[in-house]
Amino acid sequence: MKRIWLLFTQTVTILLAVFFVIASLKPEWLNRRPTMASIVPVFEAAPASGETAVEGATSFRTAAKSASPAVVSINTSKAPLNAPQNADPWFRFFFGEQDRSQAQTGLGSGVIVSPAGYILTNNHVIEEADEIEVVLNDGRKSTAKVIGTDPETDLAILKVDLTGLPVITLGNSDALEIGDQVLAIGNPFGVGQTVTSGIVSALGRTQLGINTFENFIQTDAAINPGNSGGALVDINGHLMGINTAIYSRSGGSMGIGFAIPTSTARMVMESIVRDGQVTRGWIGVEPQDLSPELAESFGIRQATGVIITGVLQNGPAAQAGLRPGDVITRVADKDVQNVAQLLSAVASLQPGVPATLEVVRRDGRSELEVVPGRRNLQQRTLPR
Repeated sequence: MKRIWLLFTQTVTILLAVFFVIASLKPEWLNRRPTMASIVPVFEAAPASGETAVEGATSFRTAAKSASPAVVSINTSKAPLNAPQNADPWFRFFFGEQDRSQAQTGLGSGVIVSPAGYILTNNHVIEEADEIEVVLNDGRKSTAKVIGTDPETDLAILKVDLTGLPVITLGNSDALEIGDQVLAIGNPFGVGQTVTSGIVSALGRTQLGINTFENFIQTDAAINPGNSGGALVDINGHLMGINTAIYSRSGGSMGIGFAIPTSTARMVMESIVRDGQVTRGWIGVEPQDLSPELAESFGIRQATGVIITGVLQNGPAAQAGLRPGDVITRVADKDVQNVAQLLSAVASLQPGVPATLEVVRRDGRSELEVVPGRRNLQQRTLPR
C-alpha cells in the first residue's frame, strides 16, 4: 500500500510540473486566451465606408455637390465679318479669297447667384458677343441677356428666364487665408464640367496688368481656357471668387491662377442690378508708390504711403488743396500703402459725398476734405 501511494504522489508531482511548464511556455496548447496586454496590432482596421484611412485628409464631395449645379457653361457667338474689300476683285487677286463667313464662337463659364436668374461671369467671356447661350449642369439651355458689364474689374452680369435654378452661396472672401483649400469649377476646353482642387497660394495680388482694379486671389487649383467666369469655392461649397486668368507659357495650367474675390464681385453685381452701372469715385491725381528716392527728392520723411506727382487742375483733389509732393496715407477709413490700394479706396468713395484724406507734407501731417467726382471709362487714361 505504501508503495502504491508513493507511486501516486510522484506521478501527480510530475504531471503538475509538466502542466506549469506548458502553461508558461505554450498556453495555446491548453486553449488559454491571451491577455489584452499581449495583443499587438499589425494593421490598422479598414475605415468604415465614406471615411479615409489617411489622418487629416478630407473629401471634397460635399462641396462639389453643393456648388457644381450652380456653375454653368457659356457659349457665345459673333456674326461673321463682312468687310467691303471682300467684294473687291483686286483685293481677292492680291490676298486671295478670305473666308469670313463663319461665325466666331467662344466658350466660358458662369455662376448662378440668384433665383431670379442672375449669373456672374467675366466680361471678356461675353464681350462683343451677339448671342449668348447658357447651358446648365442639368442639361437645360437658355439664351441669356446682358444686364451690365464692368470692364475695369472684368465682370459681367447675365440673366436667364428659367425657374427652379440652383443658386450658389456667396462666401466671405475676406476671411480667406493662405493655405486654405479651394476648388475651381468650370468647363475647361469644352470637355464638360470639371472640378479641380488646390489651395490659396496668395492674396491681394495686384499690378498684374489684367484689370484696372486688381485684388486677386491666387490659387494652384488647375484653371484652363473655358474656366473663365467659373467658381472658386471653399470646402463648404461657398463662392470665394470668380476664376479669371492664369499665368501660362503654354496656354494650359501651370499652377498659377487668379480669381476675383467675392467681395468685389458682390459690390459690382449689386451696383449693376440696382443702377445699371458701377459708380466709382474719382479725385484727379497722378499717384506713384513712395520710394526712398522720391521721398528724399520731395523732402518727405514718411516711409509708407502714395506720393502725388501730379494734380489735375480744377479737379476734386486740387479744389481740396492737394499738391504735388503730398503723401496720402489714408482715404476715409482705409489705410493706403501703394497705388493699387489708393485707387481702390478712392473708387469706393461715393461721388458728391465729402471724404477725408490724410496727407503728409514737409511741414507735418494734415487732413483734407475732398468731394470726389464720378469716375467713368473715359477717365481710365486720366489721373485717378
